[in-house]
Amino acid sequence: MAVDFEGDGLLDGLAGEEREARLRLLSELSEQGVEPEELRRAVAEQRLALLPVERVLAGEGERYTAAEASERVGIELELLQRVWRALGLALADDDREAIYTDRDIEGAKRVKALLDAGIPEEGVLEVARLLGMTMSQLAAANRQLIADAFMREGDTEYDAASRFAAAAEAFMPLIAETLPYVLRLHLREQIRHDAFALADLSAGRLEAADDVAVCFADLVGFTQLGETLEPEGLGAVTGRLAELAAGAVEPPVRLVKMIGDAVMLAGPDPAAVVDSALRLVETASEQGEEFPMLRAGVAWGRALPRAGDWYGRPVNLASRVTGIARPGSLLADGGIHDRLEDEYDWSFAGERRLKGIDGKVKLYRCRRPAGEMGADD
Repeated sequence: MAVDFEGDGLLDGLAGEEREARLRLLSELSEQGVEPEELRRAVAEQRLALLPVERVLAGEGERYTAAEASERVGIELELLQRVWRALGLALADDDREAIYTDRDIEGAKRVKALLDAGIPEEGVLEVARLLGMTMSQLAAANRQLIADAFMREGDTEYDAASRFAAAAEAFMPLIAETLPYVLRLHLREQIRHDAFALADLSAGRLEAADDVAVCFADLVGFTQLGETLEPEGLGAVTGRLAELAAGAVEPPVRLVKMIGDAVMLAGPDPAAVVDSALRLVETASEQGEEFPMLRAGVAWGRALPRAGDWYGRPVNLASRVTGIARPGSLLADGGIHDRLEDEYDWSFAGERRLKGIDGKVKLYRCRRPAGEMGADD
């Protein structure tokens, strides 16, 4: 069915090359089966150039309502919507709106397989929330990478649409193959360093909490830096921090997450965590005047692992200790000091009351033993 693009107002305000590019893009999308209403909505929302890449990522084929997807997969609608919400998917404003694709159906079938295998609903939702947050960050990084690599000054709407769609088609298979590879690597390393009690294994359970060393390291003066640098400059600084942190850790230490201007490390071996923390602080100090100094705090104790993160007293304590550490130094609690007293040089930093922590906490500054390379305190 022919669409009157001009009569529908889809070419309003355009002339010359811009008008020809819009007309070409509309014609191709219409020939590919995009409904007139979808074209009108894309133009109104100023995202017509992104419509081809949206179609590449969503896939072709039939569209389903949420109820139809639920029925096809065999999952209760409420649970399926909770999973979609946890993953970060948009839910239809109108239950009768068919916005879900065959790829959404395939994803829902994998959820059904997990449930059928005995994974509890809350466990599936927990993993979905983690996947949603992680994939959102990965998607943002890849979107910026594609934009920087493929956008050209002077591109028409048609040029931009074609390049984005071609880039998505090229990148998606690579990313799809890389994700399970990286997951297997990290899962293998973490399993290698887990110590499971035989009694717990035979009983079909694992101990809920684990002994862990937790470290935070943050950029000194980052707030003030934000008053002088453009957002792109701040992004470069935090990006560099992520690179330094990734380079400073080795198994069994894990880079848990980035939190704005800070990183969180954790691991079952306190010496390995302290080594990683000192290496990170030292490496930051070698970056020159354009990169802020780091300060770090580390604590030992039992914490609860959940969805790749840690919860409990050592996490809260390490965060508070970091906030009072000197620039370029590592400050540790008594639990770390007592376990590593003979392996590093220590100086007592006093007892402090810290917000949210019961009682006074003994604190110690940690340095590498005399003769080893390292940063001055």
